[in-house]
This record gives sequence, C-alpha cells and structure tokens, in this order.
Amino acid sequence: MSIYDTIKESLKAGRKGVLATVISRSGSAPRDVGARMFIDENGMTSGTVGGGLLELEVQKAAGERKDDAAAEVFHFQMNAKAVAEQGMLCGGNVDVLLEPVLPRYGDLYQRLADMERKGKKGTVVTSLTGSFTKTLIDESLDMTGDPMSESSAVHFFGLVTGGRPVISDGGSYLLEPVFNRARLYIFGAGHVSQFIAKLASMVDFSVSVVDDRQEFANSLRFPEADEIVVDDFIKAFSCLSFSGSEFVVIVTRAHSHDAEVLREALSKDARYIGMIGSKRKVRMIFDMLRESGFSDEAIAKVYSPIGLAIHAETPQEIAVSIVGQLIQVRAG
Repeated sequence: MSIYDTIKESLKAGRKGVLATVISRSGSAPRDVGARMFIDENGMTSGTVGGGLLELEVQKAAGERKDDAAAEVFHFQMNAKAVAEQGMLCGGNVDVLLEPVLPRYGDLYQRLADMERKGKKGTVVTSLTGSFTKTLIDESLDMTGDPMSESSAVHFFGLVTGGRPVISDGGSYLLEPVFNRARLYIFGAGHVSQFIAKLASMVDFSVSVVDDRQEFANSLRFPEADEIVVDDFIKAFSCLSFSGSEFVVIVTRAHSHDAEVLREALSKDARYIGMIGSKRKVRMIFDMLRESGFSDEAIAKVYSPIGLAIHAETPQEIAVSIVGQLIQVRAG
C-alpha cells in the first residue's frame, strides 16, 4: 500500500493530517529528497523521512502547526552535537515541507495512488507561499486538484525533467514527479515468495505475484501484492507489461516451471531476472537454454543462484538476500 492509499483511507474515515516531504538536504542526512511521511490527526504515521530524532521533530512540528490550512517548510539542523547526543549515524541539514492533508484533495490523492500503481507519469505542483494550493498534472495535461491555466501546466510540467523534486518560480512552488515504483513480478507463490512480497513492498516495489494455484496465489497469503495473477505461468506473460524497467524473480515449485518462466522472461526486455536454485540446477537449466538457442551473453544476464551471498537458509533469510539484491540493482 502506498502512502497515498493510506491518506485516502484516512480522509475516507474523516481524519485529516499532515504530509511531510523532504525537499532539500545537505551533508549525510538519512533520507533523500522526496522521502515522505504522513501524520494523521491522531498522531499515527505512515512512511518515513529518516527515523530517529529527525522523525520525532517532524512529528512534533506537525502537531504544533498553528494554521492547519497552510504549508510551511521545517528547517532541521543535525549538527555534530545533536548527532553525538542522540547516537545518530547521520548529520547534515534537512528541509521538510509540512502540508495539510485536506478532504478537498481526496480525488487528487486517489489519482496519485492509481498513477503510481499503473506506472503513469505526472507532476504535482504544491504552493510554498500564499494560499495553499495543490495540483496534479498528468501526461495529457489533465489536472486534478486546484485549477490552473494550461500554459501554467505546460510550464510546470516541463520543469521536471528528472526523478527529483524541483523548487521553482523563486521558491513559490514545489514540483514533484509522480514516483513510479519499480515493478516486481514474482513467479511462484510459496513461502519464500510471501516474504519476498512483504519485504519488496516495504521498500517501494510494486509487487505482482504469479502462480497457477489459486489456493496459494490469493490476497490472504499476499496482502501486500498490488496484483495477483492466477494462470498458467506462460499464459500469464500476456497479462504483464514489459518496458525494460521490470524486475523478475523466479521461485516456482518445480525446476520445469522455473525453466519455462526463465525462457519466456529472457525474451522480454527486463532490468533484472533472477532464478532460485542450486548450482547444479542452474547449470542444467542454462545448458537447456543454450541447446534451445539462447546465447551465453543472454544467459549471463540472469542472477542465479539468486540473491546476495549472506549464507541465507530460512525462507525469511532467503527473501532478505533476494530483496537486498533487488535494491542493489535498482540503486545501480
């Protein structure tokens, strides 16, 4: 569940709150620009802006806001003394935008949650001065939230060229790209997959689980999954989109299924393909692929045995090693 899903549910329940967003940092501050945390009116939180003292101070500032209908920038200095006193690992300075989460923006947060899930691009324009306004502009220049002229929408949309927020017009507006979570396709719905899905969702992957057994591939076993596909492994590929940025993890219940999924995955444009298995099993499947025409160059792209070398044994440990590798590749 994304932070916007949490906001949507909070508003639906009649609870307002504050959205905290890191808009600039210097030094070795713990979270990068764009990190977010939602604090509802009861003090419950979702997401993180860095943990520790920073997070406590942000929560405190959110609760002490005098004008709950305006945005303000909170300046936090983590100097050497504060770092030493709190036993923190990171110093540096952080600017955090505290903005009101109001019922009138319910449609905007719903649209943001949908766009993130579907990998759609857009720009969110939030006022930093004057009356608080917030507008979501999608690729078609359709707007949700506060209205603005088409020329302004074109202007703001064109200023966000990368994946990082931009402060524009002399500090008057914060422009944030809609964050597209990397898509992770997990083939297989066994115990290891359950922990992979849980951990991957926690670190902002959009998780799809694929298996041909409904008693295994269902929302009760995979509550964190954004999508569950119950179908033959090969037929399921027709339901999945590939643009070159997707991550594929192959952890099915049988070597034969692993081999057929790997064969199909190698014919797609994916950023990461990993397959679980012993060295002997991996060697057998790779030999089969070579015999069927796959080049050594194509096979060399497969991460197998999968995961980081941390001597993992239990399903939980194996999931940690796999998701750690996913994070490593995504960051690379």
